[in-house]
Amino acid sequence: MTDTEAGENRTLKEKVLHELKEWAVTLLIFIPAFYMFSFLIYEQRVIPSESMVPNLQVGDRVAVNKFAYGYSRYSLPWGAWRLVPEGEGRVFGSKPERGDVAVFMHPHTDRVMIKRIIGLPGDRVQMLNEQIYLNGEPIEREFVRRITYTPHDFRGTETAREYRETIGDKSWLTHQWQQGPSQIRSLDNTPLFVVPEGYYLFMGDNRDNSEDGRSITGHCPVGDDGIIDEAGCELPPGVSPEKASVGFVPAENLIGRADTVLLSTYSCKSANADPCMKRRLWRGL
Repeated sequence: MTDTEAGENRTLKEKVLHELKEWAVTLLIFIPAFYMFSFLIYEQRVIPSESMVPNLQVGDRVAVNKFAYGYSRYSLPWGAWRLVPEGEGRVFGSKPERGDVAVFMHPHTDRVMIKRIIGLPGDRVQMLNEQIYLNGEPIEREFVRRITYTPHDFRGTETAREYRETIGDKSWLTHQWQQGPSQIRSLDNTPLFVVPEGYYLFMGDNRDNSEDGRSITGHCPVGDDGIIDEAGCELPPGVSPEKASVGFVPAENLIGRADTVLLSTYSCKSANADPCMKRRLWRGL
C-alpha cells in the first residue's frame, strides 16, 4: 500500500490527529528558531508614541538590530530578561555612535523606549534656547520648513518647526512645536549634563513631545555648580518611577539599534499634515 492509499484510508479522527502532530512538530522547530533569531539578530518593535516624529510615527514597525551593541539580559525578547539575575556589562559589546536611534530599557521602570543617542560617556551636553550644545559648541542645525498636523490622540492641531541637525557625518530631522506644553518647553534650557562612564544621554526627535534625558526627574540632583554628572541616585521625593525621565541610561540597558521601518500605517490624510510627512517605509533611520 502506498502512502497516498494509506492516507485515503484514514478515518477523519486519524487525519486530524496526524495534522495536529505535524503542526506540533513544526511549531517545536519554528518557535525556538524564531526566538533565537529575535534574541541574536533582529526583532520587531512597534512605536507607541510620537517622541520620535518626524522620523518615526505611532504604529511604525521597526527592525531592531540586536547584534549592533552586543548582548545583555535585556536582549532577551518576550520579557524573558526578568528570569535572568541582574548583572553588569555586555557580551560581545560594541559602542554606539552619536546619532544612533536605539531601543533600550527605561532605567526606572519595565518600559522599552526608543530615542536618539546624543551624549556618549564623557560628553558635556546642554540645551540652551532649543539648541543642543555638545562639549561647549552648538551642533549644526538648519531650518527646513513648518508643518501643521494633528498629533496622535490630540484634539487640536499643532505647528512644528522642522530642523535638520547634524553631528559629524550623521544628520536627522527634529520638530520644535510653536506652542508646546509648558512642562516640556522648560526642557529647552537645561543644566549641564556630563555623561558618566558607562552611560548615555538620549533625546527624542520631537523635542516638545518627548520627556527624555533633558528632564531632571530621572537624574541625580543638580550640583551647586549647575552640573549633573552622576547616575544611580534614588528618585527625588514625590517622583514615581512611572513619572521619572530616563535620566542617564546604563550601557547594560541597551537592547539594539533601530535600523529600518518595516511597515508604517501613517497617513498624511488622517494626520491632517500640511505639507505631508512621508512614511519611511523600508528606509534606514
